[in-house]
Amino acid sequence: MRAYFCAALCLMAVCGLGGCKPDGQTSYQGYVEGEFVYVAGKIGGRLDELAVSRGQRVTPGQPLYVLEHAFEAAALAQAQADLRQAEATLDDRKKGLRPEEIDQIEADLRRAEAARELSRLEYDRRVKLYGSAVIAQEELDTSRTTHTRDKQQVRELEAKLATGKLPSRIDQIRAAADAVDAARAMVAQARWNLDQMRQSALVGGLVYDLLHYRGEWTAAGSPVVVLLPDANVKARFFVPEAVAGGLKPGQSVRVAWDGGGEAVTATISYIAPKVEYTPPVIYSQGFREKLVVMVEASFDPAVAPRLHPGLPIDVSLEPAMTGAKP
Repeated sequence: MRAYFCAALCLMAVCGLGGCKPDGQTSYQGYVEGEFVYVAGKIGGRLDELAVSRGQRVTPGQPLYVLEHAFEAAALAQAQADLRQAEATLDDRKKGLRPEEIDQIEADLRRAEAARELSRLEYDRRVKLYGSAVIAQEELDTSRTTHTRDKQQVRELEAKLATGKLPSRIDQIRAAADAVDAARAMVAQARWNLDQMRQSALVGGLVYDLLHYRGEWTAAGSPVVVLLPDANVKARFFVPEAVAGGLKPGQSVRVAWDGGGEAVTATISYIAPKVEYTPPVIYSQGFREKLVVMVEASFDPAVAPRLHPGLPIDVSLEPAMTGAKP
């Protein structure tokens, strides 16, 4: 009898110290969880400029830091010069000869035409002289050969002039166009490399931490700034299995914390699909070694800045959720 009485006293003491609640409990312990954004670049370098400080709030697009980038800037300038050269080569392939070269060919053609006319007259004269038996066959043959040569020279220059006015062959033009595309790709790559040396905030929020400072070397992919967006501040709490079955995303809960004044509203955004034992961060004798379900709730963006990751909270469920009477 005495042993039974002592056991009852011990149980009452444990319940009193642990804050045991009767059936129908609607308030559960939890903490504030933050999902951080780690800002880093894919290229390493010395940290030359840090534009933010810990605790500062930033907006999307605001500069965060700059790494040394002399090499990347020079590589971009070289790639742009190569692109200009490739484009000039392509333009040249699409055109014929330069006007000065065309003028030279036309001048040669006029000279050849004059020589052809002169050799024709000389040949006609030799034909008449040969018919009168004034000259020998050899002189006539020489005159005929000279006139034939002059005619071929005119045809050659006419063909050269026509070719000079045409663009290059289609295969040469395509090769030049491919070279331009490759040069543009190199410019894009060089510009991307340079952009990696300057990082800006993709999301707004709190500068939660700085992992490197000016003058330090940062490795490729190593975060420099840690951001905490307001939308990533959540309430995380744990409820018994029986209670979790009556919850669903979109329902409202009330969250209170020490020094926070009146409780604020949060919206359930996630219910874990599995059960677990109460984590050690929940300091409750009544909850210890019980199977619970983890639930997350999101805050209004105006409320989130008041909360800090790790802050203990008490989450109250609405009466409609638990089946309790108001």
